[in-house]
Amino acid sequence: MVDARTPKASTTLHTPVLLQEVIELLSVQPNDVIVDGTVGGGGHMSALLERLGPDGRYIAMDADATALDRVRARIGQDPRVSYVCGNFRHMTRHLTELDVEAADKILLDLGLSSDQLEGESGRGFSFTSDDPLRMTLRAHTDEGELTAWHVVNEWDETSLADIIYGFGGETRARKVARVIRERREEQPIASARELAELIEAALGRRGKRHPATRTFQAIRMAVNDELGALTEGLEAAKRLVRNGGRIAVITFHGLEDRIVKQAFREWARQGEGTVLTKHPIPSSRDEVLANPRARSAKLRCFEKASTQ
Repeated sequence: MVDARTPKASTTLHTPVLLQEVIELLSVQPNDVIVDGTVGGGGHMSALLERLGPDGRYIAMDADATALDRVRARIGQDPRVSYVCGNFRHMTRHLTELDVEAADKILLDLGLSSDQLEGESGRGFSFTSDDPLRMTLRAHTDEGELTAWHVVNEWDETSLADIIYGFGGETRARKVARVIRERREEQPIASARELAELIEAALGRRGKRHPATRTFQAIRMAVNDELGALTEGLEAAKRLVRNGGRIAVITFHGLEDRIVKQAFREWARQGEGTVLTKHPIPSSRDEVLANPRARSAKLRCFEKASTQ
């Protein structure tokens, strides 16, 4: 088992996106049971807890144990809160272990937190870090578990190009895959910085966005099966949310948004509830100026029918 280097648990760099919109759409009531499937930096959690009464309950879930440590330090002791280290795709099992049968409100914020993206997390998310190529959402990896190192150094060139284009939308995916294959034939690509510098040298720099952004995103999504987790997590959320309850999802990727949109529309078509967001809610111009990472965020919300 490999341990990630752990940043200071009491601090966070993360700013929650679409905070006021989430608050309004979830419309938290004092006695609600809230499931936060991706608690991250705890920004949404802090605001939602303010609206939860003493008899309410908050399930703070995250696959990243380091994120949970950070949130515990930030929130402090609160008898309403239960912390769960696990992926939201296994939401049903995690809630069963807590003797929680159903939830009133479920929130999934699918973006990585700034705490994971900036500095040396030990997992290779940052272009500027010398972290090993892991890109796993979990803070620890088990022997034989798929990591970014395996994708970069072992997957064939065609498969690499396919995921870089399909998941990252990188139009120069074939060139990126080729230079990766050529470099690893000399020696394995070991660190995030090495991979980022290789891609930058091959593609050049255009504008503020790092040329490796799309490739890193694609590899991370493949390593963590993020689209599969979202599909399973949505089905679990639909089963677990009470009649009249709400599910809110924030996406940062077109494929994620499409999965959420299609799921919500299908549920509504089957008479299982109502889509509260006719169109996805984007971040405002002011929010994007204050937090550039919010630029691709989209929020959708579904309300389960009161009776079925």
